[in-house]
Amino acid sequence: MKAGFLEKLIGRLGKIGPEEVQNYLLRLAQEKGFLETVFNAIQEGIIVTDSSGRITYLNDAAGELFGLAGEDSIGKQLDERVQGLDWNALTHSGGPVTRDLEIFYPRNRFINFYIVPLVIEPRDASVADTSGNHPPSSDRGSTVAATTEQVGYAIIMRDITESRRTAEKTIESERLNALTLLAAGVAHELGNPLNSLNIHLQLMERQARKLKGKAREELRHSIDICRGEINRLDSIVSQFLRAIRPSRPQLRPGNINTMVEEAVRFFAAEIEARDIVVETELHSDLPLLQLDRDQMKQAFYNVIKNSFEAMKRRGILRIRTDRDESHVRVSFIDNGGGMSAEALSHVFEPYYTTKASGTGLGLLIVRRIVREHGGELAIESTEGKGLTLTIRLPLKEQRVRMLEAGDRKAA
Repeated sequence: MKAGFLEKLIGRLGKIGPEEVQNYLLRLAQEKGFLETVFNAIQEGIIVTDSSGRITYLNDAAGELFGLAGEDSIGKQLDERVQGLDWNALTHSGGPVTRDLEIFYPRNRFINFYIVPLVIEPRDASVADTSGNHPPSSDRGSTVAATTEQVGYAIIMRDITESRRTAEKTIESERLNALTLLAAGVAHELGNPLNSLNIHLQLMERQARKLKGKAREELRHSIDICRGEINRLDSIVSQFLRAIRPSRPQLRPGNINTMVEEAVRFFAAEIEARDIVVETELHSDLPLLQLDRDQMKQAFYNVIKNSFEAMKRRGILRIRTDRDESHVRVSFIDNGGGMSAEALSHVFEPYYTTKASGTGLGLLIVRRIVREHGGELAIESTEGKGLTLTIRLPLKEQRVRMLEAGDRKAA
């Protein structure tokens, strides 16, 4: 709305008649409608509040970001409509403030929040009062200060989810590269002593052949134990390297339900020892998926083991499989202690763990395996109320999707 038009209207309020008032109001309504059309066409969210934080206007983009309906939100406190927003922290400085926020409703997003105070500048009070008389020059500064008033705040919001997640992926990739180098170095340092031990065990076997009776049997028994432990260490190192630096999946048609059942059977002894109930609800009409059987079972093992450790004894784990038009879903739902929002934000970081003896690599490995299969991993949790982990795997490998041709002019 043009400042000149408002100045003219305010200056003539005492002189205009009813018909002119109607014309002015009509023009105000037209300009208001024009501005609302412009604001609703902007992709950034815009919210205007009064000085106490009550919403006086929000555009369509802002409503979509926070799941707000314009009619229901006008006149309500912004920090009541957007749970978790610290209004005092955003406005205490008295000047423009920018802050990045993470919101979880209606979708998990990162928002750049820019808030600036709205101040009414003094009109003619510094020059003339309502009677047209000029105030003394000594009073002009105080008059200006008295007529300046903060009437509210304008808030501009920009969705920075994609850029934030791209940055997180870059950081994650750098961490994983460092982790892989570390793992390779550790494996190399362990490999040399293991080889040396193997050689010395062979020498000891030759010496054992020269012995007789009970001494020979005892030495051979000790050598067999040592060789078994060396082989076990070698297997652990090899598995660790495969997990941190997974090989390209060898994709073959596989039944996801069968893999779930095999993973549950693998933990049969632990299920009995912990007195845990595992309920499976497996969709009977799932198509075969292109999977690396060993890698996917490794992912299931890690998820199930995490659930058991979270529930301790006498817990319930529900495993469900389902499908939609494009993906098969495998959900693991436990009634353990759950995770806080703070812990969830770090759950895929290398070595981050909430367990006293955890390595912090389990879910990181699961996500890498799932991503190598073109899938997605999602975690939902409320502290004290359990956790749901969902793996989504594509029904078929999708590299390119051809879009339907359309009318360029219509587009």
